[in-house]
Amino acid sequence: MPKLGAEPIRRRALVKATIAEVGLVGSLDVTVSQIAKRAGMSSALAHHYFGGKDQIFLAAMRHILSEFGAEVRSQLVQATTPAERLDAILRACFAPSCFEPATVSAWMTFYAQAQASNDARRLLRIYQRRLASNLTFALRPLSGDALRLAETLGSLIDGLYIRAALSRETTREQALDLLRGCVSDGLRTPK
Repeated sequence: MPKLGAEPIRRRALVKATIAEVGLVGSLDVTVSQIAKRAGMSSALAHHYFGGKDQIFLAAMRHILSEFGAEVRSQLVQATTPAERLDAILRACFAPSCFEPATVSAWMTFYAQAQASNDARRLLRIYQRRLASNLTFALRPLSGDALRLAETLGSLIDGLYIRAALSRETTREQALDLLRGCVSDGLRTPK
């Protein structure tokens, strides 16, 4: 007889275990068995809840994106001006919860997975469009070229995550300083 209410708890445990395992290995070269073991359950249960490794990983990325969305919303609550709104979005991109080594590794794996998986590619596009939309909305009152600056910032954010994944030397503060410098330069540059 299945335990009532156990499914959401087990799903969360598998998602967190997936992020931890991907973070440990630095790629999707993990097995469902490794993920399940870390979550404290059998691989059969993991397959039952998600179907396979790709589905578990997509659920993990949805979780990371959901946490990121919550971080953005919590930062935006305090923003009253377009400049504050922009800075809130940038701070959310490099919030401690988003910049943990395991989460950064999951992002890098996600980018690679999006090249081969339609589902991952679709999820990545949703994230990229939302980020671009939020940045553009914040930049529109500040810049005559909000779309271009939003695209530049989105690319810079991706690049800073790649640097963080490869070197582990980029700090959150350094990343934010670079982004803020780019914004400052972009707003001063004549169009």
